[in-house]
Amino acid sequence: SYMIPINEMNNNTFRLLDVDNRTILPYNSQIRMMITAADVIHSWTIPALSVKIDATPGRLNQISFLINRAGLFFGQCSEICGANHSCMPITIESISPNYFIKWMS
Repeated sequence: SYMIPINEMNNNTFRLLDVDNRTILPYNSQIRMMITAADVIHSWTIPALSVKIDATPGRLNQISFLINRAGLFFGQCSEICGANHSCMPITIESISPNYFIKWMS
């Protein structure tokens, strides 16, 4: 996903935090995230969920976490990784497990 350009934003988006393609996950479910990088070291961070994991080229890292409520959770790359480091937002949208199953269908 990519940061939404300012000229494409509406009143329901968060400047510098929202993305064009949110990660949709169910709450009250154990989530296993596997992460790697293609170029340089990044760090995938969602502070409200106490989640932080490094994305390292040539290595597959994993982390497990539990989201206990519905909502939007924002984060960013927390490893200085290049010129566009500040333009790497992360957005998780947590929804009910029943709605998640319908959404997947």
